[in-house]
Amino acid sequence: MHSYSLIAPAKINLYLEILGDRADGYHELVMLLQSISLADRLELRANGRQAFRIHCDSPQMPPQEQNLAYKAAQVMSQQFPDSFHQFGGVDITIEKHIPVSAGLAGGSTNAAAVLVGLNLMWELGLTQPELQEIAAQLGSDIPFCISGGTAIATGRGECLDPINSPDWLWVVLAKYRSLEISTPWAYNTYRQQFGDTYLTDADSIQSRASRVHSSPLVEAIVGQNGAQIGQQLYNDLEKVVLPEHPKIARLKGALQRSGVLGTLMSGSGSTVFALCDSQAQAERIKQELTDDLTDPDLGLWVAQLCSNGIHVGAVAKK
Repeated sequence: MHSYSLIAPAKINLYLEILGDRADGYHELVMLLQSISLADRLELRANGRQAFRIHCDSPQMPPQEQNLAYKAAQVMSQQFPDSFHQFGGVDITIEKHIPVSAGLAGGSTNAAAVLVGLNLMWELGLTQPELQEIAAQLGSDIPFCISGGTAIATGRGECLDPINSPDWLWVVLAKYRSLEISTPWAYNTYRQQFGDTYLTDADSIQSRASRVHSSPLVEAIVGQNGAQIGQQLYNDLEKVVLPEHPKIARLKGALQRSGVLGTLMSGSGSTVFALCDSQAQAERIKQELTDDLTDPDLGLWVAQLCSNGIHVGAVAKK
């Protein structure tokens, strides 16, 4: 059985709007999701056991049973028990580059890589839509992480409509390493403060979600207008996260003043990003922030927007 090395890109939100509540307890969302070149690497290798084992170089990773990559492997073994018994378990080694609890789908993209890897190792022949259907059982971002690129996401984030990627653009990502935002806290706080603005009927939600397809942001992406893309970045969750965490608000302000195309908090935070029209600009801004803020807790990364999701980095021999 082949061993696989898989590249698992992070994602950012170019747009996040909360429309209302869902019967399943989640929020009805409309988002524009974007893959970036900052990525984890996962090695999947048969271990000759009827079990999965997770190894990771980051001390911030949760215990194995709480790790989304482990949960993804467990779901695959439950859905394809014959293949699991035939081929056996896998050792999953995660080389972390995506910061943890950052709003960048680091856990989700690791889970997506495990689904793709086991599909290859167990020779299941599942299509991308079939893998995404399994992924939706595990988390809202995981179906997108499989395909990657740029997509309009509706429902709770699992319904995807791909569009062309603005992969000529770059981002500077900034996150205080010790500052983590609970995603359930962010959404529940938004519900408490803004629940009276929620759309309550299905027709209104569907109408609002469909309008995003012809929104100024999508038009700017299709028209390859970087300045307009920067002006249209939007995230509802900033309304609750930034007042609660002024350090993130100040960090976003510092990025805004650096002359970038636009800035935004990704997902529920705590990462903020600055959209740049070149790698040179992104590297310059990263260096300026490093010099100006001189905070050892601040992590800074430069990445390019990309058009791919999970992909194979290398295949080892049997």
